[in-house]
Amino acid sequence: MTTNLPQVKRRELLKAGIAASAAMTVGIPVSEVAKAAAGAAENGIVWTKGVCRFCGTGCGLSVGVKDGRVVATKGDPDAPVNRGLNCIKGYFNAKILYGKDRLTKPLLRKTDGKYDKNGKFEAVSWEEALDVMADKFLQTYKAKGPTAVAILGSGQYTIPEAYAASKLVKAGWRSNNLDPNARLCMASAVVGFYQVFGIDEPANNYSDIEKCNTMVLWGNNMAEAHPVLWSRVADRKLTHAATKIINVTTYKNMSSNLADTTIIFKPNTDLAILNYILREIVNRGAVEQDFVNKHCIFATGNVDIGYGMRPTDKFAFPAEKDVQKKQNEIVLDKWEAIAQGRKEGQVVKQVQQGGKAGGHWSITFEEFKKGLEPYTLDFVAELSKGDPDESMEDFKKKLVALADTYIDKANDILSFWCMGANQHQRGVWVNEQIYAVHLLLAKHARPGNGAFSLTGQPSACGSAREVGTFCHRLPSDLLVAAKPARVKSEKIWGVPEKTINPKVGRAFMEILRGMEDDSVNFVWTQVVNPFQAAPNSNHWLKAARHPNNFIVVADAYPTFSCRYADLILPAAMIFEKWGLYGNAERRTQGWQQMATPPGEARTDLWMMMEFAKRIKLKDVWGEQSVPGLKVEGYEDGKLPSVLDEAQKMGYTPETTLYEVLYARKSNTNVAWPDPAFVCKINSTAAPSKLNWFPEKALFSEYRQFTLGDGHDLADFDTYLNSKTRGLMWPVVNGKETPYRFNQDFDPYVKEGGYAFYGKLFKAIPTGNLWGITDPKPVPLPNKAKIFYRPYAAPVEQPDANYDLWLCTGRILEHWHTGSMTMRVPELYRAQPNAFVYMNPDDAAKRGLKNGDVATVESRRGKINAIVQTNQRNFMPKGSSWLAFFDEKVQTNQVVIDATDPISEEPDFKKSAVKIYKAQ
Repeated sequence: MTTNLPQVKRRELLKAGIAASAAMTVGIPVSEVAKAAAGAAENGIVWTKGVCRFCGTGCGLSVGVKDGRVVATKGDPDAPVNRGLNCIKGYFNAKILYGKDRLTKPLLRKTDGKYDKNGKFEAVSWEEALDVMADKFLQTYKAKGPTAVAILGSGQYTIPEAYAASKLVKAGWRSNNLDPNARLCMASAVVGFYQVFGIDEPANNYSDIEKCNTMVLWGNNMAEAHPVLWSRVADRKLTHAATKIINVTTYKNMSSNLADTTIIFKPNTDLAILNYILREIVNRGAVEQDFVNKHCIFATGNVDIGYGMRPTDKFAFPAEKDVQKKQNEIVLDKWEAIAQGRKEGQVVKQVQQGGKAGGHWSITFEEFKKGLEPYTLDFVAELSKGDPDESMEDFKKKLVALADTYIDKANDILSFWCMGANQHQRGVWVNEQIYAVHLLLAKHARPGNGAFSLTGQPSACGSAREVGTFCHRLPSDLLVAAKPARVKSEKIWGVPEKTINPKVGRAFMEILRGMEDDSVNFVWTQVVNPFQAAPNSNHWLKAARHPNNFIVVADAYPTFSCRYADLILPAAMIFEKWGLYGNAERRTQGWQQMATPPGEARTDLWMMMEFAKRIKLKDVWGEQSVPGLKVEGYEDGKLPSVLDEAQKMGYTPETTLYEVLYARKSNTNVAWPDPAFVCKINSTAAPSKLNWFPEKALFSEYRQFTLGDGHDLADFDTYLNSKTRGLMWPVVNGKETPYRFNQDFDPYVKEGGYAFYGKLFKAIPTGNLWGITDPKPVPLPNKAKIFYRPYAAPVEQPDANYDLWLCTGRILEHWHTGSMTMRVPELYRAQPNAFVYMNPDDAAKRGLKNGDVATVESRRGKINAIVQTNQRNFMPKGSSWLAFFDEKVQTNQVVIDATDPISEEPDFKKSAVKIYKAQ
C-alpha cells in the first residue's frame, strides 16, 4: 500500500524535520507528515551520545554527525539530567563548531621573519610556534624560576585535559601557578564545602527538585543561568500545587516570574538576612537538637580579613586609591558596628589577610547564639531592604515568611545558589550561613532537603575541583601544602619525592597582578578568555603588552584575549576530541570523538604533550628559587634538586617531561585504536602518530587518586560507552551515590545515620566569638560545622560621584564572553547587544531612555552600552546591571577586582558607577 504525503520543499522539509525530531525526542505527538519530514531530515545522520558545552547543569545530548561534520544536536531523552530537553544555547551545540572565523593555524607576532613583541600576527608552523613558546618559557624559568610561569585554565577543560595540565605545572614545572576560571565562579563554594564538611561538592542531586515542596534561590537567577533545571523547577511548581518558590535577589529577574515571593535586598546584606533566619531558628526553639548534637559543632573565624585587593596602591589608578586604602584599614559604619558588636566610627585594621583569612575555631552553642543577637527583624529589615519603593511593613512580612518557611517541619526545602552568593566579598561566609540554616534544621543530605550550590561551567566540578586544577590543590581534594598529599601524588605520578612545590601558587587574579608587577612573565591561557572575563581588566590589558611578558592564548576563535597575545594556538572543540565532564550533581559523563578539527587546530592535550617534549628534566628539576617558601624539610626559599633521585628511577637530565609525565609505560600500554569503541578517530593521537590512547590512559591514572576516599570514579570505558548517561560519585561496586553523608545511600557511612566524613580542617582550636582561647587542635571526625559569620559591608559603595550599584552576569541566549554563542547567527540575532539595565526613574533623571547609548563609568574606566528599562531585568532605584558576553561592551573594564579573601574569588556583583548619556 502506498501512502501519498503532501509535497514539501527541501528547505521546509528540513525545518519541519528538525522541529518534529525535537518534538518526538521529548514525547510530543506529531503528525505523519511531520514524522516523514523528520525521517528525511535525519537521513544519513549518525546519532551519538554527548554532553552540552554550556553551564554546569550537564545536559545530555544526541549529537548528529554526517560526512565527518557535526550537523545537529538535540536533547537526549535517556539523559536523567534534562530528559530530552535543551535550552536555547543547548540546541545550537553543533553550530558553535563552525563559525566562519575558526582559528586553523598558529599565529605568532613577527617582524622580518622573527618573533617580535610589537610585530603583526603571521601564520607559522606548529614546530615554530612550540619552539618559540618553549624558548620564552625557558628564558623566564631560568631567570626567575617556577613562580614566574603560569597557566590560566578552565572549568571548561575536559577531565583528561585538566589532569594533564595539573601534571605539567605541578610535577613538571614544579610550580603551583595553575588556576582555572572556576576561581571566578566557584571558589567560594569550594572553600565553604571544605570548611563545613571537609570535602568538596554537593550532597544532594537534581531529583530533589521533584521531591521538595519549597525552593529558595539565593542570588541565583536559574531561569537564565540554569534554564533546563529551571524547566524542572517550573514543572514541579505547575504539577504540585503545594510548591513554593522564593527568590532572594538584588533585582527582579526572569526567575521572579514563577516565584511566589521576590525579596529584594541591598548588596551584601544577604549576610544579615541569613543571620536573622538563624536567630529565629534558635530563639523559636526550632533547632533539631538530636541531629546537631550527634553530627555538628559550632564554629566561627577571623573577621578583619580585608577585601582581596592589593595591599599597596602602587599600581592603582588615581581614582581607585580611596577604595584601595580600605584593604588595610576601614571605619565601621553604623550597620557593621551593630552587627559585629563594635562601635560606630571605630577604625579597624585588616590584619587577618592571606592564609589567616580562613582561620577558624570551634565555639559553644551559647557563643553562637550570642553572635546572632543583634540580627533582630527591625535591624535586619532596615539594613537590608533593597527596593526604596517597597514599604518597610511589606518587606518585614517577607522576611518573617522566609524564616517561617525554613522552620516549618512540613516543608521539604532546597536552597539553590550560584554566582550571587559566590562572587561576593564574603562568599565563603554566605555559603557557610546557608549550610548553617539547613544543618540546624536537619534539612540537608536528605531526599528533597539540602543546601545545593549550583555550578557555572560544564566541568567546573569534574575538571577544576575534582582534578585539582587550582593553585592550592591536587586531585581528589588533596592540598599541595600537605606533605601526605604531595607524597601520594608523587607516587602515583612516578616522580621523585619533593618534586611538587609545597608553597601554594598564585590564584587567577594573582597571576594577572603578577603580569603587572613583573613577577609572572610567561602565561598560557587554555579554554578561557581572561582579558574579557577578569574584573578591572584595563590593568591586565596593559600588563599583557609589557615587553617582559609572553602571553600564549589557545582558543578556537580569535577572542578578545587573542588581541593581547604574543602567540595564538588554534584549539579543537568539544566533539572534535574525546572527553569527560563533571556536573553540579557529581555526575561524570563522557563522549567519544565525533569529528575532526578544522585545518591545523589541535586538542589542548596534544599541545601540552608536544610542549612537554621541548622541556628537559635538567631545565626544571634542578634546585629552584621559590621566594617565600618556608616549610619544614626545605631550605628557606628553595626547592631542592631532584635530578639524582630521578636518575635512580631510570631518568636522565636529558629526559623530557613528555616521557616522564605522559608517555609512561603504564600509559603507552593503553592501546589506540581501542577495540572497546566504535570510534576510530583521535585528534590527540593522530598528529603525533601515537599507538596509545592519551585520554584513556590519563583518566585511568587520575582515577587512582579517587578510589577508597569517598571520591570513587568508575572506569573510562563505563563512562564512554553508549549506554551510560553519567554516574554520580562516589561510584562503589558499580553503583552511584545519590546522597552523600546519609547512611541510607552512601556506602562510606556505616552507622549513626549521618557522617560528614570529609578529612579537611577536621582538627581545629577552641575559642569564642573574638578569637582562640585554646590553640590545641581538637579532632572532629564525621562532624559538620555550623558557622557564625557577621554582616560586613562591601568595600566599595555608591557615593555622591559614583552613585549607582552595578551588578554583572550572564543571560539566557549567550555563554560567558560570547566567544562561541555570538558566532551562532540565531543566538546573535536573538540578543546582539549587552544592555545596561536601569530603573526607569534613574534613567529619566539622567536624561536617558530605552535605546539610548550611555556611558558607564567607574573608578577603573568607562564603557558604552545601550540602555534598557522595561524588560528582562527590573532594577530597583539605585541599581544597574550589565552582562559580559558582548565583546563590544567590555563590561569588566569597570568592575572592581575585590575578592573574597578566603577563596580569592572576585566580586562581580558590587561595583559603584555613574551612568550618563554618551557623547
